Amino acid sequence: MAYAIFKTGGKQYRVSEGERVDVERLDLEVGQEATFEEVLAVSTDSGLRVGDPVVSGASITAEVVDQVRAKKVIAFKFKRRKGFHKTKGHRRQMTRLTIKSISA
Repeated sequence: MAYAIFKTGGKQYRVSEGERVDVERLDLEVGQEATFEEVLAVSTDSGLRVGDPVVSGASITAEVVDQVRAKKVIAFKFKRRKGFHKTKGHRRQMTRLTIKSISA
């Protein structure tokens, strides 16, 4: 099974063709294509190619399916015996992608 590891938004993702993945928000409309050139590793039938730091000539093409928000993350701070507590929360902006092709 062919897969690739690419980097976007300061994070790394392991994907294969046809897979859906949520990444940090990209400034693209639904239906547009995104191309990722920063591919760190590519695995095919012939073997694994690891970049130094990126694999030359490799790219990943994906289609934007949706712009969504992730589940809410709660940050709770308190100081014991002082009566201090504070709750904050946020939801990250995410882009849902479908991987169309991996070229090595």
